[in-house]
Amino acid sequence: MKFDHLLVRYGELTLKGTNRKKFVNALKDNVIKSLQTIEGTHVKGKRDRMYISLTEEADAQEVIDRLTKIFGIKSVSPVHKTSQELEDIKKLCVDLAQDFKAGDTFKIDVKRVDKSFPLDTYALQRELGGTILQGTEDISVDVKHPDHNVRVEVRMDGVYVFTQVFEGAGGLPVGTGGKTLLMLSGGIDSPVAGMEIMKRGVNIEAIHFHSPPFTSEKAKDKVIELTRILSERVGPIKLHIVPFTELQKQINKVVHPRYTMTLTRRMMLRVADIVLENVGAHAIVNGENLGQVASQTLKSMYAINDVTSTPILRPLVSLDKEDIIKKAREIGTFDVSIQPYEDCCTIFTPKNPVTEPDFDKVVKYESVFDFDDMVQRAADNIETLTINKDYKSEKDQNTDALMDELF
Repeated sequence: MKFDHLLVRYGELTLKGTNRKKFVNALKDNVIKSLQTIEGTHVKGKRDRMYISLTEEADAQEVIDRLTKIFGIKSVSPVHKTSQELEDIKKLCVDLAQDFKAGDTFKIDVKRVDKSFPLDTYALQRELGGTILQGTEDISVDVKHPDHNVRVEVRMDGVYVFTQVFEGAGGLPVGTGGKTLLMLSGGIDSPVAGMEIMKRGVNIEAIHFHSPPFTSEKAKDKVIELTRILSERVGPIKLHIVPFTELQKQINKVVHPRYTMTLTRRMMLRVADIVLENVGAHAIVNGENLGQVASQTLKSMYAINDVTSTPILRPLVSLDKEDIIKKAREIGTFDVSIQPYEDCCTIFTPKNPVTEPDFDKVVKYESVFDFDDMVQRAADNIETLTINKDYKSEKDQNTDALMDELF
């Protein structure tokens, strides 16, 4: 039976009290943006629910797929709407049950939001359950483990009936929590960190450090693709690509080999601080996980963070690697992240990096050369791309143009 509405349930934004309206409006805006390329949809956001009406032209499955990726949505149900007339409700329930298979079981759940409805919850359950049994064959009631849970919501504007619930992304609507700068390396962790922070309602711009010819264009393309995957959830994301070769070569020239990784991370944060101020962000996000690699011990983090007073958010800091990989698979970044194109950190990793750097030595090694001009040049020559879910690289665009000419 074809449905004509989608019921959208809110996540934790329902706990926002007097601020709920702001969160609901932000979620509504995000939903409208996500669905703007699909014909036949109309969005109505209310305090406790959102309803999306669908015309015959609407691609209902595509609408559901997009909605379940939007942060702030707890779940989505395809629903059928009818009037509060009891006979209309009965007819709808029987029509819906025609799709059940012989031998299936069902139960009725009723929610009376409109308390003026003449039948109470249990009376309406009995009426509708009995009507379905009379109007169908070879199905029965099972209130504990039913094959179909027929949910009926009685509201002021009508009655909504549904049987399916699709889990959403949860969290808070993006745009309600400020802006951050994500340090996107191209590995497994940082895209997951970006997704986790966006789930808290935060907008992101991404920064990537590129060191040609030591890192290839394929490594850059990998980061662009990761950004594109992230943008599927939230819309366009700006990616700032930093030319890092000059800085990295100088670090490896003048700094003790065991400390090059520590100094590299410090320079990255110094550049990121400049970009953060330019784009109006309020924190830096990275994919660091405590104890995972040499630069992610507490002493290393202390030595590296010393160059900035900007808050650094680490959504993955206490997770097991297996948990991070699981999340990467779920959001669709894992297969891209494991492509064998190394980033600038892995290219220049020393054989025996210091895991507990002496802070005085860090300061001493950095003082042997004035890096300020190089840091500023790196920030001044950034390439900024705006990536959305349909983004194509210049190479892909040229290929498409050539194909159009040929065919």
